[in-house]
Parts: sequence; structure tokens; C-alpha cells
Amino acid sequence: MSIRFLADADLNQALVEGIRLREPALDFLSAVEARLEGMSDHAVLDLAATQVRILVILLVWSASSPTDWTNQIHRLPLLARHIFSD
Repeated sequence: MSIRFLADADLNQALVEGIRLREPALDFLSAVEARLEGMSDHAVLDLAATQVRILVILLVWSASSPTDWTNQIHRLPLLARHIFSD
């Protein structure tokens, strides 16, 4: 099993498409595909957890394995303020 990703609704769709072009084997579900528009941040986090997905960049995918992320919660300083503001 490989690491699976979910794009937040604020993540530029062009970035997701560019990542997919660069690495077609990557399992990266876009916000549009996941129908995240209008969902609360907590609902998005629940969806990611339910689908065993994380939101990170391509470097993390190529430099780690799924077991490195099992039962982990990491808050990025620039994102934590946005994610937990509602």
C-alpha cells in the first residue's frame, strides 16, 4: 500500500494536476473529486482519516513509506491557524 493524499479545497487544482503529471503513480485525490466545497475543516480532516489520506507535497511521498505516517498528526505552522480556525 502506498501513501494516499487528499488536497484541501484551498490547494490550487493546478498543483494537484502538476504533481500527478510529474508522478502518475501518486494517489492524490483533488478537492473537486472529493467534493470538499462547503465542508468544514473538521469534516475534511475526518474524511482524510476515514480514507487513510494525508495532505503533503511530492517530496514526502518519495521519501517515506505509509508506516512512517500511521497514527501521526503533524501541524504545519502556516496551515494550523487556517485549519483549526472554524
